[in-house]
Amino acid sequence: MTPLISIITITWNASSTLPPTLKSVGEQTFRDFEHILVDGASSDDTLAVARRDGLPSLRIVSEPDRGLYDAMNKGLRMARGKYVLFLNAGDSFADSAVLQAYADAAAANPDIIYADTLVVDEARNVVGSRHLSVPDQLTLDSFSRGMLVCHQAFMVRRSLAPEYDLRYRFSSDYDWTIRCIALTEPSKCINLHRNAIHYLSDGLTGRNHRASLIERFHVMRRHYGVATAVGRHLSFIPRALSRKFRQ
Repeated sequence: MTPLISIITITWNASSTLPPTLKSVGEQTFRDFEHILVDGASSDDTLAVARRDGLPSLRIVSEPDRGLYDAMNKGLRMARGKYVLFLNAGDSFADSAVLQAYADAAAANPDIIYADTLVVDEARNVVGSRHLSVPDQLTLDSFSRGMLVCHQAFMVRRSLAPEYDLRYRFSSDYDWTIRCIALTEPSKCINLHRNAIHYLSDGLTGRNHRASLIERFHVMRRHYGVATAVGRHLSFIPRALSRKFRQ
């Protein structure tokens, strides 16, 4: 039977961060989903943790890959659900009713369903909201202002989802979401108006912030033009300085 939702989790040496992810999946009240774990040949206890804490139906593949987005592409190819949602190691659903909220919205047959995200630390304490606000209505122009919807809160129809561009090591998710939005229209995008995801703050882009910003500029230039990319990034400077001083 084809599930409504495919949840895809990418791991690599994630034995310490994976348990909250698996726990939050297992606690969902909505059950018409499959869970796929794509591991990059971890050398720690990631696979043992996955087998211990994951659902009995968890599908696991572990093999060397060319990085995060190569693994995500493998997950897309394995997925059987009508919709796909990426929930990587360390991230979790905000509560047990999140998938039910996505499923209820899916009854209207949209292309994209999206929601808000809260940032958590390794102790799972909420440290705040993301610095970008989710748009009430999702349009292609929305993402010219940056990645307004966290990748983990962005559920897309599988038949619409392209593969990730492996030219980008840190910002291919930004490029991917833009390409997804470009294939639909605002009337087919639903905002859940709720917090759906707890996002672990120490992610790949967080550890490679400068490289991520450079890639994001190139992605923005590719989709929106040089003038928009330069203008938007100049406008980011006061916001970045403000965050730095608050810290």
